[in-house]
Parts: sequence; structure tokens; C-alpha cells
Amino acid sequence: MNISLSQLITGPMPIPELLEQAKKDGYDEVELSLRPADDAPFNYQTGDKQLSDYRKLAAQTGTSITSMTIGGKSGNLLADGKSQAEGVAETIHGLECAAKLGAKVCLHTLGRLSPELYYEDAYHNAITSLKKILPTAEKLQVAFAVEFVWNGFLFSPLEMRNFLDSVGSPLVGFYFDPGNMAVFQYPQHWVRALGKRILHVHLKDWKGNALNGQWTALLEGEVNFPVIMKELRAAGYKGPLVSEVAPSLASFADTAKAMRKIASM
Repeated sequence: MNISLSQLITGPMPIPELLEQAKKDGYDEVELSLRPADDAPFNYQTGDKQLSDYRKLAAQTGTSITSMTIGGKSGNLLADGKSQAEGVAETIHGLECAAKLGAKVCLHTLGRLSPELYYEDAYHNAITSLKKILPTAEKLQVAFAVEFVWNGFLFSPLEMRNFLDSVGSPLVGFYFDPGNMAVFQYPQHWVRALGKRILHVHLKDWKGNALNGQWTALLEGEVNFPVIMKELRAAGYKGPLVSEVAPSLASFADTAKAMRKIASM
């Protein structure tokens, strides 16, 4: 398996510098992050010329851009009405950026609940949103991967599976991050339940529980990576492992070495 470095953890580092850093520290690929802030290295104002330049530079550097995260601005795929329309438009823009960069998978966290937005309504709204986005994903052949995060939504692997199956396309799947569910559950259970729906994999490690836990460097926490890798291989996963380990926990180079160990498990 290839290993990749996500821009989610590289801060304000310019993209040319990110590509060079990834290459120097032993990564095969990078994941860029589309963010709403206008001063972010990659944002909604980034034009086609810049995207083309980034793609060419990645090819020259030897660290291809294979995935991308989409950070929403004002939209919300869990809502309806104007907020949903804005979320759909932002996501379509993200998929189009990904295609121009050569990325094949986009991560999305769907949105946010509120006291007024009830869970069941959010569930159905999200399916409606993804069905509106799906024609663009199919046209561009860029997949949309839902990540489980701490937004109070889709807290069970079976619920996530049923949700994705309700959209009904292999281009809408799961972005697996064992660190996110290790706080509450056993990540390997998610791998077996989601199986072929897993489109991409983040790597983080966690030690402790929801009340007193903390992130750690890879292989220093309690995530059972040997079992997770066994389940990923059984599911037929052949994509990359993408680092989301903060540099405050381990250097990019040390994380790359740990990722190689995990990939070989």
C-alpha cells in the first residue's frame, strides 16, 4: 500500500512546499484540503490555473495528489432548503477541483446537527443531498467518501452501511479513520461492517477513553492496527494509508516509517 500525507495536518504550508516535504519524508502521495478560509493554501478562490500547476508540480515532484478533503463554507448537507443547496454546490465545486487535480476520492463529513434539525430529518436530507451530488461524481469519476467524526451523526457501523447503501452507488462510500471511533468503539468492527464500501483510509492512533483519552503517535496508542490491516485486506482494500497524525505528536518522517510498518502488517 502507498502512504500519503494529508494537508489537514500541515497547517499554512504552501502546496509546493507540502509536495516537497512529503517527498523528502518518504510519502508516495498527498491529500489536499479545500478549506473555506480565503487565506488557506487551497480555498474556494483557487483557480483552474493554480490547480493545473499543482497537478503538474505533483507529477514532477513524484508525490501525486490522490485524494482531497472538502471543508464546507455556509452549506450543510444534513439540512434542507437554502443550506442544503449551498452544501451541494460547495461539494460539486470540490469534486470538480479534485478532478482537475487528478484526485479520485473526496472526503466529506456531511455537516452538522442543531437543536432545530432533528436526527431523522438530517438522515433523509443527507441522502437527498448525496443523490443530487451523485451525477457529478459519476460524470467526473471522483468518489465521495463520508467520514465518521464527532458531529453526533451516524454513530454505528451498521447505520453508516445502511446510509451509504440508501444512496446506492459505488462512488459514494466510507472514509475510514480508526482514531475517530477508537474513542468510543473498536475500529476493526467498522472495517468488517463497511467492507468494500471503504474508499480511503486515514491513520491516527488513540489512547484512553472518551473522557480522559488523547491522540498519540502511530503504534503508541491502543488502536489494534494488525487486526485492522487484516480486516482491510479481507475487504479487498488496496488504496493508500493517509496520515492525519499531527506533527506535534511525531515528525512527518517518523510517521511515514510507522505507516510503512502498519502497511506491512
